[in-house]
Amino acid sequence: MSSVEQSPSVVEDRVAGGPLPPPSPGELADALGVGTSLLIGRYCVELTSGDWWWSDEVYAMHGWKRHEVRPSLQALSSRKHPDDRARMVRAVGDALRAGRPFACGHRVVGHDGRTRSLVVVGQGRRNAPAGTREIVGYVVDVTPVQKEALDRRAASVVQHAFVGQAVIEQAKGVVAAVRGVNEATAEQVLRDAAGEVGVPMRVAAEQLIGALRAEERPGVTQAALSRALDAIHPVERPRGRDPLLTRRPRTART
Repeated sequence: MSSVEQSPSVVEDRVAGGPLPPPSPGELADALGVGTSLLIGRYCVELTSGDWWWSDEVYAMHGWKRHEVRPSLQALSSRKHPDDRARMVRAVGDALRAGRPFACGHRVVGHDGRTRSLVVVGQGRRNAPAGTREIVGYVVDVTPVQKEALDRRAASVVQHAFVGQAVIEQAKGVVAAVRGVNEATAEQVLRDAAGEVGVPMRVAAEQLIGALRAEERPGVTQAALSRALDAIHPVERPRGRDPLLTRRPRTART
């Protein structure tokens, strides 16, 4: 084998001065066992006879007790989510015919009404002793991963809402203090400024506070506040036009 044809592992060993020691079980666990532990089961379909077999974990994923039902295509279909029953993954059929691995995801509904998300992976192969073709693979319950993703998204939305409300309160406080008005009047001033350029109150408040900080002067004067209010401007919006944020004619600041 020429140096060009040598595998990366051989080159790395030579650069390092010799073969690398095999990783310990702990090192492998640290590298591979990252994230959320998921329930995984096994299945096998004998294509000639149509016989199915699956492990206890597959029973549990579908809401069955062990051996409560006979493994079959009909049993699996009965648990599929109604919205997923008509969906066909063409790649799966192509992979089975070619003997390539496949993977697909769908939802199942247990007898208790709970919906779970499963990923099915498998590959067609020939059972040499029996001379038959079969499909073997795994079923993985990815529901916990989806729940964690939704929880992170919800936490992010809540945090964003808290931050947005905080800057609105800060801007209202500045307007109330400088103009000597109550909270309701200060909020209306900020709301009017936002409405004139068609931005949410949070954006108007952020721009107002940013403009005042850019003044770099001690205290906030009436003139500085007016300049900051006048500096509130439209922003690019990736979504469609919001009729609730239609611009109103800009009025003179007092």
